[in-house]
Amino acid sequence: MNIEHIKHPFTEFFPGDFSKNPMQRNTPKVLFSTIDPIGFDHPKLIHFNSNLADEIGLGKYDQNDLNFLVGNLLPENIQPYATAYAGHQFGNWAGQLGDGRAIFAGEILNHSGKATEIQWKGAGATPYSRHADGRAVLRSSLREYLMSEAMFHLGVPTTRALSLCLTGEDVIRDVMYNGNPQAEKGAIVVRTAESFLRFGHFELLSAQQEYNTLEKLTEYVIERYFPEITSDGVQKYKDFFENISKRTADLMVEWYRVGFVHGVMNTDNMSILGLTIDYGPYSMMEEYDLNFTPNTTDIPGKRYAFGKQGQTSQWNLWQLANALHPLIKDEKFLENSLNSFGTYFWEAHDKMLCKKFGFDQLIEEDEEFFTNWQGLMQELQMDYTLFFNVLETFNVEKDLKSQFQDVSYGILDDKSLTKIENFLSIYKIRLNKNKISRDSSILLMRENNPKFILRNYLLYQCIEELDNGQSEMFNQLFHALQKPYEEVTPKFSGKRPIKYDNIPGCSMLSCSS
Repeated sequence: MNIEHIKHPFTEFFPGDFSKNPMQRNTPKVLFSTIDPIGFDHPKLIHFNSNLADEIGLGKYDQNDLNFLVGNLLPENIQPYATAYAGHQFGNWAGQLGDGRAIFAGEILNHSGKATEIQWKGAGATPYSRHADGRAVLRSSLREYLMSEAMFHLGVPTTRALSLCLTGEDVIRDVMYNGNPQAEKGAIVVRTAESFLRFGHFELLSAQQEYNTLEKLTEYVIERYFPEITSDGVQKYKDFFENISKRTADLMVEWYRVGFVHGVMNTDNMSILGLTIDYGPYSMMEEYDLNFTPNTTDIPGKRYAFGKQGQTSQWNLWQLANALHPLIKDEKFLENSLNSFGTYFWEAHDKMLCKKFGFDQLIEEDEEFFTNWQGLMQELQMDYTLFFNVLETFNVEKDLKSQFQDVSYGILDDKSLTKIENFLSIYKIRLNKNKISRDSSILLMRENNPKFILRNYLLYQCIEELDNGQSEMFNQLFHALQKPYEEVTPKFSGKRPIKYDNIPGCSMLSCSS
């Protein structure tokens, strides 16, 4: 790989702590601290994403590159660092946080000049590890590796994964926080993004009243990542905030389209570029439930439940607005911008649902149609993905139970089937108001409704097999996730089997996941 081309523009531009001191501490007035990965004596490569490596300019892998993938024996041009940021966690100000398990290798340019940041996750403690060891386990590493790539191929803005390696050591984790710590296989992921900057980076500088550095960071981000912003002065910062708000709303709509539930939408987990970032206790929606949260830490409040992700992102944007206020200095603008977020989000959300149903445009009566559909889905425990797959091909002349039972996690009795029949009648009437043909309508549905989603029970199976040295399922899942709108591997496209209903890691997960 072309690791000799990795550079460090961030550390050259901003104030930092160059001591390489791993002691966990506050680092006021700096945005990063240099730190070396701990290194591992017996690493083993599980998977390397060769397509991604080519795309970002790293090139082909050979066996000598394993050292880089786990942070061993790094060349002089690579000067690792971790960044400092702050944030609100579960609605409460948490103060300084930072990259506790992530260490940056730097940035690389591809053949067209596009920059990509590269970082290790699980390479050891940093000053921001908050009494933790900075390591990662195979379980959580595999989940992030596969899911970030799955989201990319679904068409959702996301960070991506370059490699997954075993570190050769055991790591102690209490996965459900219930006083039962166990040794697990250690692992490390190399992940990439155009930028890993978060709302929290701006919150930190604003809270510390480091307004000059705040302005410098804002200018840096606009110049590098927001070429559409051409205004000057305060208007530039206003346009910046509105662009972030739009990207965030668009991301939430994409999450709703494919049924993704993040599980821990703290402001420090919100990307300034509108990317899906930090895959922890996430889940893909199976039985439809607006109140579903996959995160045990989010119970009983369910702050980050599926149906609340839109409003939570708006709340997070309020915190970003507070952080940027010293630059914008216009409360009325920020208030109006945030109030208009809901209008933009819901219109985009409903237009997205139209495409899932095969409607060519949003009409006034669709709001009532969507509300009734949601009630039906929740009452009959319909699988979110499979329902739309069946809706493409349903036939009212055939037995409805045979068509929809495999889509429901409940038992469809006569009353339930009548409700489905009534809904389908209304649906057909609505389809007749399209200005496009049924064939075009079905094509629209197929472009927006995946056939394959990476369900937690599949990941659970894959983790168990890989933990036992078996990689067949991992390879099959990686192949299937690259074409999620096709029926590549039918055995992965069914609903969750009953035996996985109450197993930790298949429905509920902890932040340690």
